[in-house]
Order: sequence, then C-alpha cells, then structure tokens
Amino acid sequence: MTRDWIRRPMRMVSLGVGGAAMVAAAAVVALAPSAHAAELVVQAEAYSAQSGGVVETTVDTGGGSAVGYLSRGDWLRYDGVDLGASGAMAVSVRVASATGGPGTVELRTGSLTGPVLAQFTITATGGWQTWATQTVSLTSHPAGAQSVYAVMANAGSGADFVNLNWLSFNTGGQASGWINVDPVKWNAQLAAFRAMAMAPAPPDAVRVPEFNATCTYSHSLKDDPIVFPRLPGASHMHTFIGNRSANAGSTVDSLRANTATTCAPTPADLSAYWVPTLYERGTAVEPKGIVVYYGSRLADPSRTVPFPLGFEMIAGNARLQEPTPAGTVNQFYCVGGTTGGAIGRSADGNWPVCAPGGTLMFQLVFPDCWDGTHLDSPDHKSHVAYTPNGTCPAAFPVAIPSVSFVIAYPTTGSADGFTLASGMASSMHGDFFNAWDDDAQGHRVKNCIVQSAKCNSAGQF
Repeated sequence: MTRDWIRRPMRMVSLGVGGAAMVAAAAVVALAPSAHAAELVVQAEAYSAQSGGVVETTVDTGGGSAVGYLSRGDWLRYDGVDLGASGAMAVSVRVASATGGPGTVELRTGSLTGPVLAQFTITATGGWQTWATQTVSLTSHPAGAQSVYAVMANAGSGADFVNLNWLSFNTGGQASGWINVDPVKWNAQLAAFRAMAMAPAPPDAVRVPEFNATCTYSHSLKDDPIVFPRLPGASHMHTFIGNRSANAGSTVDSLRANTATTCAPTPADLSAYWVPTLYERGTAVEPKGIVVYYGSRLADPSRTVPFPLGFEMIAGNARLQEPTPAGTVNQFYCVGGTTGGAIGRSADGNWPVCAPGGTLMFQLVFPDCWDGTHLDSPDHKSHVAYTPNGTCPAAFPVAIPSVSFVIAYPTTGSADGFTLASGMASSMHGDFFNAWDDDAQGHRVKNCIVQSAKCNSAGQF
C-alpha cells in the first residue's frame, strides 16, 4: 500500500436500519465456537460502525480486505461478538505497519471509553502489507455478546500507524488454529486400512505409485473454507473444483452430505479443491480440466497411509508477489500447439505466451509428510512438510499421498499477460479439503501407491 501522508477526510459509517446498503461487508461475522476450536474471528472490514478507516484490498494470506489508514483517535465497532463464558482467553490482532507509530490498538468493550479487554503495542512490521499477528493471554474476560471497539490510541502524531486485517478471540486460552485429529477415529481408519487386502497389480502394470481424480470446473466464489471459514466474501475470488457445495461454510460433514461433484470417481471423492481465479484482460479464465494426482515421492512408497477425513492443507503463497521469469520453479507453462510449448513471454516477463492451439498449464505440488496429530494448523502448512530427500522428517513422520494439481486453462495468452485474483503469477496457490470416502481412498492407497502401480480415476490398473 502506498502512503502519501495526506490524511483522507475522516468518515463515519454506521449501520442502522437499512444501513446494509452503505457497506455490504459490514455484517456481523463473529464465529460461534466450532468443533475445531473455541475461536471467534472477526474481519476488520466487518464493522458495525467506524471512524477514520479505509477498506482496501490486502495481500495477506487468503487475500480479501483489510482496514487501513488508521491513526490516533480512529476506531472500529463490532457488535454481537460472543465471547462465551468467562475464563481464560487468547486475543489476537493481525496488523501491518511501515512506521510502528508510536501507537497502540486497544480493544474495549461497551463503549469507546469502556473497560480495556486487550492492548497491543504496534511496532514496525516492514511495510503496510507485511502482516504480523500479536496475541495476548487473558485470565478473565466479559462473558456473552459484547460490542467490541478497536481504538487507535497514544500515537505521537496524527499520522497513520497501523492497518488491521482481523481480530481473534480464542476461549481455549492459547494461540488458536491447531485442529487435532480424533485419535479414536484415526486409529480405527488406520486399522481398517492395514487390514485391507491388496489387489495384486497385473504383470504389465506401470510401476508408478499413483492414482487420480479427474475433475472439471465447478464454481467461483470469494470464499475460502480453510483460511476464512464461515466468512462468505472475505477472500479473493477462487475457482472451485470438485464438491459443488463448497463455500465459506463448508465442513467435512457438509461436503460428505453433498454428492454433487465435478470429480470422478463419484461419490468416492467428495473433496473440495480450489485455486485463485485466473484473469485475462479482466475476464475470468476457468480451467478446462484439472487432474488431482495422488502419488508418492518417497524412496519407499509402501510407507504411505491415507489422509484422515477432514484433513486440510494449502500449497503455495498468496502473499508472494515477485517476478517469475522463464526458468523459475513452479511457474505457468505451455503444452501443445504448433510448436509444442511457449513462443515467448508477456511484456512484464511473468507469463508464458503459448503457441497457437496450445494450452496454458500449471502444476501445484502439496506437502507429503504429516505430523500425525493435526488436521490443520494456524497457517495451514505447519502440520505438514515436503520430503527433503525421499524420507519424511522426524517431526513429520507420517507419509501421506503426494497431492498435485495439474491445471489446464483454455488460453494461449498474449503479451498483455494474465493476473490472478491473488495478484502476480508467483502468488499461485491451492487448497485441499479431504472428503474422500475412507474405504475408497484406502483401497487406492493400498493398491496403487503402496505397491507402486499406476491407477486411473476409478482406482483400476
């Protein structure tokens, strides 16, 4: 974000009766405690009233919007924030600052001058779009639904000193975001998997540990069920593949309850997959096909076990905004056409131009080693790792299938290049929310990966 240090006129936005038309994003979005964690998350732009802030796009994880240009005396009010029962709580804010103030963000309840719930001293994070999370632990807090005010205080001047992306209230009393696997269910799934009889591969089987789901485009939404669960419209535009019901409110139960999917096999794989939407000259270019490969990059693929139901992870980095010249790892590429590949680069050098009749492609590879404890983590990556040398690291001892998206876009491109909903080509990323039938996935892992035999989407050799 560029700062010119000329304060924009102070403005007040308040939602009363009929006020929703003034700021569509200002619905109350506090989360009720979920089965995953006793956490409530409020997006900064979802205020009921405010003074001095400006809603703008952010390049923080998941994209979406943040509130910037905040200085001394500015404030935001959030109504109906249910803090639950009194007791321990961890309160977090996601902030960015190029200057560090001096300044603080005070969270108060009831009014602008009400009791201080939590206070955060703002230090420079490295830029207006370089984000950091601050957390304080409370031994007690007001109970039930509250009006929470975020008040910018004690800045030494009237200059902007902070941007705010979200607030988090975790009644577990510790940093949130870790979702534990149910050990009883997981052990039962593992026992069933190990008891499965292996279907012997035929002599002419291709000895590659792999099966796949063959998919097509489903729908587009500014939702991210992993990064922004139960917060519709909080993210940048995503292209969804697979489960047709996938949206911000998706859970493993809702995905399994809906059998409409754009992936084969149906209904074995009801998982949700999504990537940022690709645009060419402002028009969305949706994939003409995606193959989700499940394989192994281990020296010993027989160590691989299935994903637990409800497993979530992300590959790539939505915040990465840097040039991607030819030869860069994990970049868009071309196949087919008159010359079988690219014939040049876009004017900015970041995108390939495919030969006439060619197809723009991207392959996104996910981590393949798991800590064995968590279905998800705060950054949606810390519970998994990539195998560095064909063996899973000690901290991530469980070998899971190596998932990769191979995406084909029906375009050849031009010197104008493309954009992603998340920004530059380098910001390409993808999400995986596992809703496979346990038996169907287990047999494929056993037959195709464990014995290193290439299978199709039906799980057949």
